[in-house]
Amino acid sequence: MTFSLTARCPRTGQFGIGAVTAMPAVGKLLTYAWPGKGAVATQALVNPYLGIDGIELLRAGHSSDEVLEILKRDDPEIENRQFAVLDSTGHGAVWTGSKCIDWRGHAVFPNLTVQGNRLEGPQVIAAIRDAFEAHADLPLAGRLVEAIAAGDAHGGDRKEELSSTVYVVDTEEYPLWDVRVDHHHDPIAELRRVYGIFSRDLYPHIKRMSTRAKPMGEIDDRAV
Repeated sequence: MTFSLTARCPRTGQFGIGAVTAMPAVGKLLTYAWPGKGAVATQALVNPYLGIDGIELLRAGHSSDEVLEILKRDDPEIENRQFAVLDSTGHGAVWTGSKCIDWRGHAVFPNLTVQGNRLEGPQVIAAIRDAFEAHADLPLAGRLVEAIAAGDAHGGDRKEELSSTVYVVDTEEYPLWDVRVDHHHDPIAELRRVYGIFSRDLYPHIKRMSTRAKPMGEIDDRAV
């Protein structure tokens, strides 16, 4: 199974992607995002260029609907693909090809898309969306973790799932969050554990790092 969500936080403008799959290293090829421009998630029979080209199109000013149609037109195996595009306004567009494994489907909401294939049913999509909305008080990365966990609880099979990821961009071209579980018998629990470590030990350091506007960042000898 594979499911993912792309999301935009209206408070901060951050874009993020969360995903779980039965293959190793889901974060390596599924997640693409650019600050202020949007996010793309590509899955099923993965074509990384849907993510690479999708981000370039978003950066060029295309809407999510336009990006979707361009990418569909340029991929001869599009019926084997599933991908989502979320643009700078928070408008999403998703494609689920007819050859993706059942149960397959997706849903689009303001600032959010949810998509999956080889799921137990549409309840997985609903649970992801409900959990994401229920944790609106959390930072975007935390909301993604909770949404992934809810999707797993409503249709995931931990004997099959192997990897999970949360990826978030803020104002810089490098990610604010890039939490990956590449191979684990319980990638949801491991994602929670690693997310907790990153929250405590890495996130404060990343917030002090160099930016385009401030190359020196927030110098702190303790972060060396």
